[in-house]
Amino acid sequence: MTTVNQGDPLRADMNRPRETAVVPGHITGFFSAHPAARAAAVGSRGAGVTLSTGVTVTVSPTDAATVLTLNDESVAIGAVTDVLDALGVRARVAMATDLPVGAGFGVSGAAALGTAIAANAAADCGRSENELVRIAHEADVECGTGLGDVVAQARGGVPIRVEPGAPGYGSLDGIPASPRVEYVSFGPLSTADVLAGDTDRLSAAGVHALDRVTDDPRLETFMSASRAFAERADLLAPSVEAAIDAVSAAGGSAAMAMLGQTVFALETGLSDAGYDPDVCRAHPSGARLLPDDSITDESIPVR
Repeated sequence: MTTVNQGDPLRADMNRPRETAVVPGHITGFFSAHPAARAAAVGSRGAGVTLSTGVTVTVSPTDAATVLTLNDESVAIGAVTDVLDALGVRARVAMATDLPVGAGFGVSGAAALGTAIAANAAADCGRSENELVRIAHEADVECGTGLGDVVAQARGGVPIRVEPGAPGYGSLDGIPASPRVEYVSFGPLSTADVLAGDTDRLSAAGVHALDRVTDDPRLETFMSASRAFAERADLLAPSVEAAIDAVSAAGGSAAMAMLGQTVFALETGLSDAGYDPDVCRAHPSGARLLPDDSITDESIPVR
């Protein structure tokens, strides 16, 4: 983990209250990778679904060294420290999630975006929403942990990433739906390793899938295109393929979360196939700052 030096000209106002942001998880069904000279313009085109199960991020400015925790354990998340450096904030950052890490749920992007939103409020940085999304997107891209999670998590719903990049570069659309989502995870898959390899075949499959969904923006098409993408990109592990086939045999539709050994289905697909999945819904609104009196409100899904 990168920490800041005591002599750096950083904001640290211990008189300000801590601030908490909540960011939905994000499952990508398919994508194509698009490099660029500027990190803000780097990104992916594709589609996915944001999740009511997400990541809460509480930022407390401090005069001491930056400290990060995830579920009460000390961690090093490069995208989070990069966000703090970009904002000029030294802080204690406490993150919490029930999502598996490294399994295709956009936890790194959520941590970066939540940190940007909460640090901006806690340290009175005066940045706009688009600036904060750009900072978090750049950090996730430069750390090799994501290409499009941040912009999708800022939007919520079932986002379609029509053009790659942060606000000012990319553009988004969406499928107007709020489905129940089930998922089972069989383990992590390194996003950095996949993105560091030859992505030509993957991107070609992603472009084809996006064409299908933009021509017919319905959940059924999204799920079908997502499954076909994983097959064409040759990303299916045996356990993932077996679960997808089981859902299909039970009359449902499932796909692989990018990038992780995770299977997701809409409505009761995995339950009908005999699995014991985790269950949530598509998140309706995207990332947001929580007012102090709502942090413990049980009506708001914060884990």
